[in-house]
Amino acid sequence: MLHEKEWRPMDVWYLYLDMKSAAAVCAELDCGSAVSARNSKETSERPVWWISSGCWQSGSGLKNCVPHDMNSDQSHELICSDSVRLVQGTNRCSGRLEVKTNQSWSSVCEKDFDLQDAKVVCREIDCGSPSVLQGALYGEAEAPVGSREFLCEGSESALLNCSSRKSSGRNSCSPGQAVGLTCSAPIRLVGEASRCAGRLEMLHQEEWRPVHVSSHYWNMNSVAVVCAELDCGSAVSARNSKEASYRPVWRIIYNCLLSGSALKNCLPEDGNSDQSHEFICSGLLVEPLIFLSSSTDGVSTGRKQGSELLIGSSFSIMCSIRPQYEGGSFQLIFSTSNYTQNHTLPAVNHSALFLFSAAGHAHQGTYRCVYHVYVFFYNFSSMSQPLNLTVSGKVMESIRKSSASVSVSLPALIISLVFVLLGLLGSVLVLYFKARRNQMSGPENNLLHDEGSRAEGSLEEETAV
Repeated sequence: MLHEKEWRPMDVWYLYLDMKSAAAVCAELDCGSAVSARNSKETSERPVWWISSGCWQSGSGLKNCVPHDMNSDQSHELICSDSVRLVQGTNRCSGRLEVKTNQSWSSVCEKDFDLQDAKVVCREIDCGSPSVLQGALYGEAEAPVGSREFLCEGSESALLNCSSRKSSGRNSCSPGQAVGLTCSAPIRLVGEASRCAGRLEMLHQEEWRPVHVSSHYWNMNSVAVVCAELDCGSAVSARNSKEASYRPVWRIIYNCLLSGSALKNCLPEDGNSDQSHEFICSGLLVEPLIFLSSSTDGVSTGRKQGSELLIGSSFSIMCSIRPQYEGGSFQLIFSTSNYTQNHTLPAVNHSALFLFSAAGHAHQGTYRCVYHVYVFFYNFSSMSQPLNLTVSGKVMESIRKSSASVSVSLPALIISLVFVLLGLLGSVLVLYFKARRNQMSGPENNLLHDEGSRAEGSLEEETAV
């Protein structure tokens, strides 16, 4: 800092310099995003400008703080990205991308930027790898006139080291096309089947190492901050483990955690330790899926919005989850405005099928799948999106009309059957009486009898036909 016409190193008393503080300094210097920071100790004391921590933390800017003449062996070293920055994001590793050219900051058109370019930016600001690349995520802004298209290979150390060319035929870019970029948090949990459980590691200077903080200062509040950073819910448990030998770690000063700062904003220091920290967060499980299948369409599809069934049709609801752990069970929760019902089945091949023989109006309501599993000596559960089911009366109406049609035609059918039976009975009686008459006639009537028989045979053939 320059004060009283003299440049001196700065020392902020009782304040641990973290990445959030470093970002404020980089912004004040118009030097983009904070890349790294460290607190260094000199071999001897020398004159410094001492700044009170209250002024630093107030957010008023260092240039507005009043320095005091002091001697100290402490100093602070920062690296800023200089030519790129992410603004209006939720943390230093997310925001709308702006590039500095000719001492002016401007957004970049989405069409002039791809994943390889994003890799370079995330590396440049020491924020891991890109996880989201989409326009208009972090506010609206117009790109500059004559914006450039970046042609990075992905291995460059800085965006301005990449080849580029003038955008083809575009002088500007609409607000909805400004690049929004989210880089992955430079922390992770490893060693378990879930990304929300395991040993805590941090990425710094392009190297992943275990994180070591004095065990005295780890508490569930600090673990909760880590779980929230990883989008893994709340803290379930934490333990300190001891390795067989010392290995390189990133050492975090306890002051940073006590300040409530996010771990990714803490300043790691090079160190060696046989200690590591293992956490379990509540967001251990992925979200299960819910599927509906009915006899009317025979198609099983996942439906998160309203679904309709025909009354009387059989249907089934399947619950499934991406393979993470063996075993567990699925609970199907059915709820209406008046009551709630539960059905539970064991998970077989990470799924369960709930069968229903005939849909009725009583089946109308909201269904949810809840997966339960016992791992790491804790019970965990995860709930699916709701499936809203309605039952239509179309099938019942069709059955009613069909029944009415049958009831109308039934009397005519009975009458027809009666007439046929009477006709058959009359024919049998005629044949019987004729046969009796022939038996009673004499020989003198043989000729007449023969002719009558032929006539009767003809009549019988006609009757048979």
